[in-house]
Amino acid sequence: MQDFLGSHSEWNLGSPGGWDYQRITQIIGKAVWERLAEVCNLENLRLDFDHPLLHPVHGLVDMLVQAHRDREGSNPGLIAVVAEEETLVEVTENINLARHIEAIHGLSGVLTSPQNLEIQQGRVCHQGRPVSVLFVDFNTDVLLSLHRSHGLDPLLQAVREHRVVNPRGMEPINIKSMFEVLTGPDHTRFHPETVTRTPWTRRFHPRKTTGPDGTVIPDLLDWTRKNWPELVLKPERGYSGKGVMVGRNGSDPEACIQTALEKGDYILQEKIPLHVWAEDVPVIETDQVQLERVQTDFRTLIGPQTIFGFLGRYGGVPTNVGSGGGVQPMAVVPSDIPVKQLAQAINQAVLKAPPARLREVVDLQRKMALEHCFTYLLGPIPIALRPRLVTRAQLAALESYGRKVWEDCCTLESMWLEGHLDQMI
Repeated sequence: MQDFLGSHSEWNLGSPGGWDYQRITQIIGKAVWERLAEVCNLENLRLDFDHPLLHPVHGLVDMLVQAHRDREGSNPGLIAVVAEEETLVEVTENINLARHIEAIHGLSGVLTSPQNLEIQQGRVCHQGRPVSVLFVDFNTDVLLSLHRSHGLDPLLQAVREHRVVNPRGMEPINIKSMFEVLTGPDHTRFHPETVTRTPWTRRFHPRKTTGPDGTVIPDLLDWTRKNWPELVLKPERGYSGKGVMVGRNGSDPEACIQTALEKGDYILQEKIPLHVWAEDVPVIETDQVQLERVQTDFRTLIGPQTIFGFLGRYGGVPTNVGSGGGVQPMAVVPSDIPVKQLAQAINQAVLKAPPARLREVVDLQRKMALEHCFTYLLGPIPIALRPRLVTRAQLAALESYGRKVWEDCCTLESMWLEGHLDQMI
């Protein structure tokens, strides 16, 4: 992967959403590209939007089906997608996941809240039907909170029976402080590529440790003050950028340091360089077309010794501080065309196209997004106009990397079970 820069900046073992959103993004992106290519005289450029890794939901469904077969053999059964009650009609991805399962011969899929599960004759059931496997779309804290309010004994029984596949909120190793394990003294237990591509991270409190270059840091707080422009403070458990404090030139780190110490359970992390995943994408505002510098990344979706695919994301901030943003179609290009050169050529063609014609392309994108109910809890999901371009060699490299991350997660789990992570958790 020497020609394919990038770091993983998100440790989303517990909430790896995007399985079906990328499939929808690909459908919309392919139709938009066909129209855009016509407007920009790029019809001769063939891009592949249908590569299996760009439709990861199928791999997820296969994993759930295999979990059912392992328990029930060839018998029919019910697989439940379990989500918080208030999200059942809002999260398109979960609605579609249940439909994908329903389409498998001999299986039924249902989207339900945990309150609608029951125990009948010792089995976890939904409306009287035994449930063989459950995919749970909320974390452990939410589960325990709901259990206190509603009594979720059926779901807890399913957990004990190992019927819950991919439980979101996979504590305890789904916390950002695990990055310290990968970049600290135990780094030799993990794949060198994973270590290299993991941002240097330390739990934030008065302590002695080692820095990104391996030199000794006698006082982490004092070192943070001196190196603040290159650092980030963030909660070890968090999402959507909440509580994140970013170092900047000319800013005073003292208030951020004190906030992190008072709240506790913070990590200190090096910034991922802006150039690593930065690219320019065309943006159409009213009658003007311009290029906007964004940060893009792949949310790699992996399972047992395999990789299911990716969610292509973009936003306007460094990847390891990201919040909000949107999704980006992905397209495989012919291997003999340099990706950077091709992306620049497409951008220039879009800039030269008539704005009125480009507006028609944007209208098509929005129309299709509405047709596919392409929304999340906060509303419509933004979609980049131009696809992220990748080669088959890059996809193969990411497949290899994903398998290594899976193995390293298993190593972390073993370390936790053996008690080696007690001081971290």
